[in-house]
Parts: sequence; C-alpha cells; structure tokens
Amino acid sequence: MEKSTYEFTVKMAGGTEFSLSSLKGKVTLIVNVASKCGFTPQYAGLEALFKKYKDKGFMILGFPCNQFGGQEPGSDEEIQNFCRINYGVTFPVFGKINVNGEGADPIYKHLKSAVPGLLGSEAIKWNFTKFLVARNGGVLGRYAPQTKPEDLAADIEKALGQP
Repeated sequence: MEKSTYEFTVKMAGGTEFSLSSLKGKVTLIVNVASKCGFTPQYAGLEALFKKYKDKGFMILGFPCNQFGGQEPGSDEEIQNFCRINYGVTFPVFGKINVNGEGADPIYKHLKSAVPGLLGSEAIKWNFTKFLVARNGGVLGRYAPQTKPEDLAADIEKALGQP
C-alpha cells in the first residue's frame, strides 16, 4: 500500500524534526521554493492562499531548494528572513533540501512517484512545483511552476470540501 504523505518527517529550518502526521485532516500544498527565481513573487500568492483557507483546515509547506540554477544559495536563516521581510510569509518554510537525484528528500520521492509529471517523468523541473495533498494524506495533484497560486483555489476548495 502506498504510504501517506503524513507518514513522513521533515526538517525545520533550525534542524528540528517535524512530523507531517501533525497535519492529518488538513489539505496541504507542498512547494519547492527559491528566493532568486523568476517565480519567487509567487510567495505573495501562496501567502494569500494560506490566509484565505488556513482557518478551513489548509496548510502550505515551503521547501527551499538550490538545485535549479543555484537560485536558493542562502542559509536557512537567510531564507527565513527573506520570506518574512519581502513577502510576509507566515506558513512554514523548512530547511533547504534536494528534490531530485539520489539525495532527494524522502517526502519528494514520495510526492513524485505518487503524481508523476508530464510524460510520466518524476523529476521536478524547476522551483515552485506544487503538490496538493488531501486530508487523508493522498496526493491529489501536481502543478507546474508557471501555475499561479491563485489558480489552485478551486482545487483547494474542492479538497477542503472532502472529508
């Protein structure tokens, strides 16, 4: 049986372990993020989604990644400050991880195998690839970096309406 997304543990920016099981029952959007990317302004849209739906059981998790054009070179502390100061981010932004290759974080190995991308490719193509996770931990969808956060509202609302 496929593992639930909520069976994984990830690292917070300070290195503390965070169990995704604490998110059971929530609809979660998982995004690989970067501070120096053309898509970086999506932080504003992500924060708007978070504020709009968080009281209905919605969560966003940002995972900084430096695997695409070296666009996330900062330390975890620098990344946290950047997100807070420039975009007022209040959703959790975790420690920097890899999303592709041998060293890919287990949560990303899970997400990519659950919902492969175009033509069945599992590789993440760029920053701001988004995965929508159901309340039960199943992966509902994968969205390209170009997909604006606000374009996910209908899918989020549909997922929030499911038990």
